[in-house]
Amino acid sequence: MKRTILFTASFVFICSIIHAQKTIAIKCGQLFNSRSGTVASNQVIVVKGNIIESVQPLASFHQTTDSVIDLSQYFVLPGLIDCHTHILLQGDITSEDYNVQLLKESVPYRTIRAVRSCSIALQNGFTTLRDLGTEGAGFADVDVKKAINNGVISGPRLFVSTLAINTTGHYPIKTSEYAWELQMPKGLQEITGADEGRKAVRQQLEHGADWIKVYADRSYYKLKDGSYRALPNFTPEEINAIGDETLRSGKNFAAHAMTRDGIIAAINAGARSIEHGSGMDEECMKLMAAKGIYWCPTIFVNDYVAEGRAKLGSPINLYFKQSMPDIFKRAVLAGVKVAYGTDIGGYDWSLPQAKDFEYFVQWGMHPAQAIQTATITAAQLLQQEGMIGEITSGAFADIIAIKGDPIQNIRLLQHVQWVMKDGKVYK
Repeated sequence: MKRTILFTASFVFICSIIHAQKTIAIKCGQLFNSRSGTVASNQVIVVKGNIIESVQPLASFHQTTDSVIDLSQYFVLPGLIDCHTHILLQGDITSEDYNVQLLKESVPYRTIRAVRSCSIALQNGFTTLRDLGTEGAGFADVDVKKAINNGVISGPRLFVSTLAINTTGHYPIKTSEYAWELQMPKGLQEITGADEGRKAVRQQLEHGADWIKVYADRSYYKLKDGSYRALPNFTPEEINAIGDETLRSGKNFAAHAMTRDGIIAAINAGARSIEHGSGMDEECMKLMAAKGIYWCPTIFVNDYVAEGRAKLGSPINLYFKQSMPDIFKRAVLAGVKVAYGTDIGGYDWSLPQAKDFEYFVQWGMHPAQAIQTATITAAQLLQQEGMIGEITSGAFADIIAIKGDPIQNIRLLQHVQWVMKDGKVYK
């Protein structure tokens, strides 16, 4: 009896391996090369299991495969990468919108909604997400990632940052809005002092964080000369300790930072990416370009919240909206590496995740360069070059297709017709 059980288990295991290694030929009408930014016509991608085996011209393709997918009428490109998302948020224009999610929605309920967020992202053609903070939902992002990796649910590849870190008293929920006796939940992990900063990093990594995220500045304001400043959240000792502990652990950290007060401190502490940067100045741009720091501009989300927040008495996002075209153009000209990041979850998941491409092109990027921000450049930020963000031999079979040419009309990226992730077709 035991031998029969062992044989049966072994047989199932072997069959699963054989099944996983089936080959698929994908005929492409046009194929985007994310490294060169060029487009080739009439190509064939051969996928074996979940890996791209080869890419070759249709005219020279004679290989026998298990199946053929005909995308000869489509524009094919690598699965897109969004480097700044919040799967556990569903849009928060006002502080009240944010508070409702933390105070009236349980973590299990928010996690169920996150499953839906991941499904939407995959249908949008985003096969990889870097999720930058659960905003009060603990380590639920690690569970969602685990469920995706184990095949329990469908979703993009996730790189998660769990709780995010700020200093005590510098992040909503604003306790001043509630009775002081109440111990209100926090949207992140608060620390005071360098030792607590190190401990927070260790705790988050212990629970499965791939990245560490910090909130480097707050209380943004505009000076008469048009420049922007803010209050730094960390002492130099605190942010440097966080950076040192993260890098010593072989990980990287991202910094929410709007102005030079947060950006320069974060870069000096070892940040790999700056998030938002809506009020950066020339010194920030030069430093980022010199050190190869990546920038996720998150443009549409700022426009999404600007009017609502201005009506409630906070016009800073409107100011950022007015300044952003010039800041973006100067940053690109200075050589800052732009990686695609939307902050979706900060705006509702029903809205376009590919909207930021429009801004990039409108403000001077060639459409091919814009697509590269969400493919090869994003992969480099995540240190996944050769694995995601490109259609090449040895990369994961993360592939999408659209009708029409996004080089001619970048808005077509908002209408992805076909999605493959890890060699499996999801749309």
